[in-house]
Amino acid sequence: MSLPLRLAINGYGRIGRCVLRAWMESGDPDAIQIVAINEPADLESMAYLTRFDSTHGVFPGEVRTLDGGLRIQGRDIPVFHTREPAGAPWGELGLDLLLECSGIYGTRASLQGFLDSGCPRVLVSNPGQSAADVEATIVHGINDADLRADQRIVSAASCTTNAIVPVLDLLDRRLGVKSAFLTTLHSVMNDQPMIDGYHHSDLRRTRSAMQSIVPVTTGLAQGVERLLPQLAGCIQAKAVRVPILNVSAIDLTVNLAQATSVDALNDLLAQAAQACPHLLACTRQPHASVDFNHDAHSAILDLGQTRVNNGHFANLLVWFDNEWGFANRMLDIARIWADLFRPAH
Repeated sequence: MSLPLRLAINGYGRIGRCVLRAWMESGDPDAIQIVAINEPADLESMAYLTRFDSTHGVFPGEVRTLDGGLRIQGRDIPVFHTREPAGAPWGELGLDLLLECSGIYGTRASLQGFLDSGCPRVLVSNPGQSAADVEATIVHGINDADLRADQRIVSAASCTTNAIVPVLDLLDRRLGVKSAFLTTLHSVMNDQPMIDGYHHSDLRRTRSAMQSIVPVTTGLAQGVERLLPQLAGCIQAKAVRVPILNVSAIDLTVNLAQATSVDALNDLLAQAAQACPHLLACTRQPHASVDFNHDAHSAILDLGQTRVNNGHFANLLVWFDNEWGFANRMLDIARIWADLFRPAH
């Protein structure tokens, strides 16, 4: 029997806790061992927020504190409480891969601190400040072949990139994308205040997250172009935050080289979802966003919202659980990468 993949989690916030839940709900939790969590918060708070989650519900199993760690479903996990990459004894854990889920580290210099302190590899839950800060940016199902055993810092891109890149890649391969505009309708995030306050240099983000639709800046266009360089200069994007806890959408308007129709375009999307059921789904039901909470797909295509104008201008609505889908993609990438650097197992 193969040895379990030994992972650690740095940062036990929204994505870190979703990664742990996704591991436990994977159907084969014994294939992965979480050997440590690093989180500055105290153990009681960590256990409480693991057990009770306003978005994903009550944890379906045992969660309790230990002396220096957590017990999750009979598995004891040591917990460290450092704010520095070198503050945890990574090199003593027999670690295969660190999942950096804090969102704090986006430069090569800051991520190098984990390697220098004993982590053999780091999978980052953000795109990095630039392509040069990571050795590869991976969207599962698109460019997994870019992973190599000798890489040490890899990015899992972002939740929005994971949602839209498979759709744009399909459209470009089959119909040709001349240009596209993306508007992300994103649930609130923790860089926004509950009430107006001095939380951010972006003045819009000083406004209450739960009272307004708030336009924010986004690097989605650059993220798409990093994964689909043939579309460089063809993508524009903007984003607004909407006052809901979870589940987001992308309103995609695309200028296609080949003419199509609503029916033909929906058939193409449905075929893609059938070919990749792990990543893509389609629906014709009259859904609202809450219906996709805890949905592990990268993207759910709302076929009832497809529009085509003059054959070449198409508009699509793409739903995604920005927490749960992305956490599952991080684990997917970790498994694929492990098959390369642990071939003997």
